[in-house]
Amino acid sequence: MGKIKNFQILIFSCLIIFSAAAAVYSSGTIAALVFDGNYGYKPLFIFILSILIFYIFTIAIFRAFLHLFPLKKGDIERDSKDETVYHVYILFFIMCFYPLMRSGFLPFPLLKLLYLCLGAKMGDNSFTGGIIHDPIFVKIGSNCILGQGSLLVPHQIEGEKLSHQPIIIGDNCTIGALSIIFQDVKIGNNSIVAASAVVTKGTIIGDDEIWGGIPAKFIKKNLPTNHVNISS
Repeated sequence: MGKIKNFQILIFSCLIIFSAAAAVYSSGTIAALVFDGNYGYKPLFIFILSILIFYIFTIAIFRAFLHLFPLKKGDIERDSKDETVYHVYILFFIMCFYPLMRSGFLPFPLLKLLYLCLGAKMGDNSFTGGIIHDPIFVKIGSNCILGQGSLLVPHQIEGEKLSHQPIIIGDNCTIGALSIIFQDVKIGNNSIVAASAVVTKGTIIGDDEIWGGIPAKFIKKNLPTNHVNISS
């Protein structure tokens, strides 16, 4: 992966300055409508509302940017248009989204909403207590739980080579706490990845299987009596 260039930082900076300016203007306008007079807590209201609106604008701009310049799966060539897109994309995460994702401040429903807004596909009654990198390359079925501190990592950096491949998780799956799922992994329905397991690149876990270890290996079948319906 090449170094982030100044013009790529400039592109990101222009987008984020626009978002910040729009947030400040919008919050000030709303505060003027809400407050009739100069109340002592008006500045606090404006500050909190500005942060909220800033993230709304930032996510909208981020999604619009990816709509116009899609980040494709596969290898990213050095000094290419795709690398420029990736560098602007990663600046959004480093400067704006990772602080939220890593803070532990957001409750599970709001964390799921954030990932959905960033492009992840997550089915009904699925939640994460971990971190999903590159959400646009992640698809999670229904009734799944990703344990505290788990990581889904659809990108891979090998020397100077950078690539993205999707991670696909089926229905009724449990991903244990502190486990790591790398790119191009497919996990079937009703399967379990044990806590602290490392599922390496390109691994295919079938339906009704339990995997664990470093690197993760098949342990045993997940019998129907072991299935947990987390919706109950």
